[in-house]
Amino acid sequence: MQIAYRARDITEAHIVAGLLNAHGIETFVGGHYLQGAMGEIGAAGFSNVHVDDDDLYTARQLIMEYEASSRSPVTMENRDDKPDSYARWFLLVMAVLGLIWLNL
Repeated sequence: MQIAYRARDITEAHIVAGLLNAHGIETFVGGHYLQGAMGEIGAAGFSNVHVDDDDLYTARQLIMEYEASSRSPVTMENRDDKPDSYARWFLLVMAVLGLIWLNL
């Protein structure tokens, strides 16, 4: 068996394994016990999706298609670099309180 996909967490590994299983590729998801050793912290990098050697190329092609389709186009509404509105309000309130404190 070969590692076809290194997932961020166990949930993502099972999603990819389900995709491959739906296309007739038998999978094994490894890393359940390693992730549990980290406790409640969301451990990353311990979950892998394994496939047979003969299915490796097909599995990686399907995974590449999955990753390409899961990316959404960046628009002005869903940009990741947009500051959070709560942070803006917090900074504004802190600035006003700082000015009030300096004037006393």
